[in-house]
Amino acid sequence: MKILFIGDIVGSPGRAAVKTILPKLKQREGIDVVIANAENSAGGSGITPRTARDLFQSGCHVLTSGDHIWKRPEVVELLQNDPNILRPANFPKMTPGHGSVVFKTGDGKKVGVICLLGRVFIDAMVESPFHVVQEEIKALKQETNIIVLDMHAEATSEKVAMGWFLDGEVSAVLGTHTHIQTADERILPKGTAYLTDAGMTGPYDSVIGRKKDRIIERFMTGMPTRFELGTEDVELHGALVEIDELTGKALKIARIREKAGPPTQLDHDEP
Repeated sequence: MKILFIGDIVGSPGRAAVKTILPKLKQREGIDVVIANAENSAGGSGITPRTARDLFQSGCHVLTSGDHIWKRPEVVELLQNDPNILRPANFPKMTPGHGSVVFKTGDGKKVGVICLLGRVFIDAMVESPFHVVQEEIKALKQETNIIVLDMHAEATSEKVAMGWFLDGEVSAVLGTHTHIQTADERILPKGTAYLTDAGMTGPYDSVIGRKKDRIIERFMTGMPTRFELGTEDVELHGALVEIDELTGKALKIARIREKAGPPTQLDHDEP
C-alpha cells in the first residue's frame, strides 16, 4: 500500500497546490490513501467547512490538524459530523471530535490515522502524547495493523522521541508544524517509517507561508503587524510511504516536493 502524507497546507495557495498537483501525483505514484495536515488551510489558520470540502474534492481522504484547530468556531460542528477530520487525540476526552480514525478504501483496505499534539514549546492544555497514543493504537489495531501518526510538534526532540517510542508499533511517524521539510527520512529498525517534518504546502517565497517583509518588520521592530499570506513559489511538500499490508511495516519512505506552477495558474481566493 502507498500512502501520501501532505505537510501543512497553508491558505488558498496551499489548497490550490493540492488541487493542481495531487491528481497527477496519485496517478504517477499509484497512491492508495492521502492524509493531509489542514490546520492552516483557512486563510493560513484553522479549518472551515469550505476548505475541508476543497481538500476532499481534490483527493484527500483524511485531514489532520494541530494547535490551530480551534481558530475557526465552525470547526466544532465539522469535527462532530465528519470522522475523517481529526483534532489531536491528546486534547481532553470531552473535547469535540476525535483524534483517530480507521479509513476504509474503496477496495476494502483499512488505514488507521492518529493525530497528536506535542507539548514542548506549545501553549495548549493537552495530555502527554506518549500516554494517549498507546490507547489510540490499541483501539485501532482491533481493525488494522496499518497505522500512520501525524506528530504535530515544535520540538525536534519530541518528534524523534515519539518515533523511537513507537518503532514497530505503527507504520509511520510523520512530523508537522514547523513548515520546513527535514532530510532525515528513514525506516527505523523495527519497521516504522520516520520523518521529523513533512514540510509545508504553500508559498515558499515567504517566511513559513507569510509575506517576508511583514515577518522581517516584526523581528526588527518588535511591533505587532498583520501577517499576510504569501502567494509566490507555491509547492506541495510531504512524504510517500510504502507499507507491507500483511505486517503493517514500512518498506520505503521518500520525501515529496512538487512545484505548483506560476501563481497565475492558482486560485488565491480566501479564506
